[in-house]
Amino acid sequence: MSRIIAVAAILLFSLPDGVCGGKEKQQQNIEKTVENLDKPLYSPFVERYVLDELKQLRTDMAAQKTELIQQIVDRELSSADRGVIYATNTITYFFYLIAGATSILVLVGWSSIREMKDRGLSLADEKISKLVKQYEQRLKDIEQQLHLKTQHIEDNRTEIERTRELQSLWLRAAQDNNPANKIVIYDQILKLHGNDCEALTYKADAVLELGEPQWAANLCRQALVIDPDNSHAFYQLACACTALQQYEEAVRYLGETLTRSETYREDIAKEPALQPLHDFAPFRKLLLLNEE
Repeated sequence: MSRIIAVAAILLFSLPDGVCGGKEKQQQNIEKTVENLDKPLYSPFVERYVLDELKQLRTDMAAQKTELIQQIVDRELSSADRGVIYATNTITYFFYLIAGATSILVLVGWSSIREMKDRGLSLADEKISKLVKQYEQRLKDIEQQLHLKTQHIEDNRTEIERTRELQSLWLRAAQDNNPANKIVIYDQILKLHGNDCEALTYKADAVLELGEPQWAANLCRQALVIDPDNSHAFYQLACACTALQQYEEAVRYLGETLTRSETYREDIAKEPALQPLHDFAPFRKLLLLNEE
């Protein structure tokens, strides 16, 4: 027991020297000192004092440890308390905010959640109705445009068919040598195109071939109402007047024809229907003036 106490005392009091001299040298000195001990290094009183000091040191360290743990626990509890207080205050303020907002809504007229819902639904219905009306109007406009385009396409198709039929009738009239058949064809053309001046004049030519000069003259006058500058209508009217023995009128209409188109000069000279005018002085004068 005395050796153990001696070793402990040596370790306790020789610690600064060991730090300065090194661990190996310190260990050697301790072992050498212990081996050379012949009697106890300290008296029982000193040993008791050392033991009491060690005990007091351990007690102080335990108390310090306990105090440190207590401080840590207190800090943790304080942090937890602050967190709980913060959460409680937050929830309280949140409910205060809700209560304040509800009070404000009540003051401005929103007395209940149902009124808010109804108002929201009403606004949504108004907006949706407005959008629906806008899209309905757009659809109506698109439908109207499509209808107009469809009508335009249908009109064009009808016009194309009518034009093809007119071309076919004109071709038949050019190939048919029978005046009666030509009149029927020209009537069909006039039925499709009532203001066709050319059809009236060519019909007048066919009627004149059938020996109906008055009818031919009426047809030519109808053509001149439609087109007052139609030279072929004046030419056919001159032929009809010649057949009616209205020579002065015939010469006048021939003058109108030559005024509008000089290409009829040769036809006038060679036309069999105008043969009675060849001995008529105004007719000869008209041809001589135009030849000059």
